[in-house]
Amino acid sequence: KQWYQRRVAITAGIKEGVLINGTADEMTDAYMGAIFMPHGLGHLIGLDVHDVGGYVNAPPRIDEPGIKYLRTTRDLEEGMVITVEPGVYFGDALIEKAYANPEQAKFMNKEKIEQFRGMGGVRIEDGVAVTADGIELLSHNVPRTVEEIEEFMNRSN
Repeated sequence: KQWYQRRVAITAGIKEGVLINGTADEMTDAYMGAIFMPHGLGHLIGLDVHDVGGYVNAPPRIDEPGIKYLRTTRDLEEGMVITVEPGVYFGDALIEKAYANPEQAKFMNKEKIEQFRGMGGVRIEDGVAVTADGIELLSHNVPRTVEEIEEFMNRSN
């Protein structure tokens, strides 16, 4: 579970040229994913939007960058509803801290990162219901592509 959490932002960063000069394993070891995705990958949805049931009978939290904010560490069971919300953010404080750390700065394409600074970030959040044989995607009608989102936004005006 934690491995996947660490790899989401790293994979996107490599694909977009934000992260360079190393392997995904090396970048994972340097906590590069936590710079661009400092939150957890999802959380249970229940009586509250951020249902606190993610830690019932769960292993202890891991106090590492990018992992310590996971909202769910328990095994999922049929009938649970959970979000899947990968995101990429360009937060000044985390980027500056990484630029100052030689073990992280060596992987960062500053020219590419600077193109995205000031835009904040992006996250598309899905809701899924856990079934006996997998999941049911509850947010299948949510716009995903730039074109779909722009079309939706234009209809709202």
